[in-house]
Amino acid sequence: MCLNTNDIAPNPSHFEDSEETATPAHRDIAWNDYKDLIKGMRFFDPHIHMVSRTTDDYQAMHQAGIVALIEPAFWVGQPRTGLSSFKDYYSSLVGWERFRSSQFGIKHYCTMGLNSREANNEPLAEQVMEILPLYIYKEGVVGVGEIGFDDQTPAEEKYYRLQLELAKKAKLPVQIHTPHRDKKKGTERSMAIALEHGIDPSWVIVDHNNEETVKSVLDKGFWAAFTIYPFTKMGNERMVKVVEQYGPERIMVNSAADWGISDPLAIPKTAALMKMRGISDETIRLVTYQNAIDAFGKSGQIDVTDFESGYAIDHTEKFHGNSILRGGQQPVPAKDSLVIN
Repeated sequence: MCLNTNDIAPNPSHFEDSEETATPAHRDIAWNDYKDLIKGMRFFDPHIHMVSRTTDDYQAMHQAGIVALIEPAFWVGQPRTGLSSFKDYYSSLVGWERFRSSQFGIKHYCTMGLNSREANNEPLAEQVMEILPLYIYKEGVVGVGEIGFDDQTPAEEKYYRLQLELAKKAKLPVQIHTPHRDKKKGTERSMAIALEHGIDPSWVIVDHNNEETVKSVLDKGFWAAFTIYPFTKMGNERMVKVVEQYGPERIMVNSAADWGISDPLAIPKTAALMKMRGISDETIRLVTYQNAIDAFGKSGQIDVTDFESGYAIDHTEKFHGNSILRGGQQPVPAKDSLVIN
């Protein structure tokens, strides 16, 4: 596994080319040599974009102990050109992707929102805001997100504020995406606006934190989420140091794995690294499982009995007549075989 160094320089966006071209030094610690450290642990990934991931990822996540996840609505890598694209995407988050996850033994939740990048297309954003209420009340929607700032434009602020009001009305937690550029300013601005709208900080998860933002987020009473994302956000060695310094209260870890070079096993790997560094099992449990449940559980949509003792898999189930076992496939193919039947 390639790990970042302890460099705490500001992180560039993983959406954009960066002027910072220095190649980080890294070293290899084999995941397979240490994954037994977390054997028997359960994990909850509160931010991962499974629509961009493969069936291999689902299988690996299940085997590593991930029992539940939250998939925030996000920017899919290129601008959407019409309202129908948003409708189909939102429908997939509460439909097909939820079914697909269930077929690999992982409980799937989601948050709904208009992402900050596409908030800048105001004619389309207006239309999206009209349909969002049709989705945020659906079963399994545990928050409004991920919303907030990217380039910190007036349009982004306009739709961030409107969605905060939507969350208040629906009595749902808010999942804030903090900007990759000028992160400290954007994080402070995001929190100030949420408070201005009268939202209780304990209902707000501020995401993509780093060492520069965490103290202020915790001091103001918000949840502080950290994304372990290779080279562009946090490395998990840095995450260990954050937990050593601040403890587990209101801190949670996620992968935000998406269509970029990212790692859906970021949470189990971080848990193993914490274990190696002597962090207690209870602290690891809080930052990789329980805190996410407590924060998003305010939605009233999370029942831990659905996944705490294992999530039943029924491969005879279908979604609108469709199965993941296309043409009678085996649930788990023989990955070590040269011959693919």
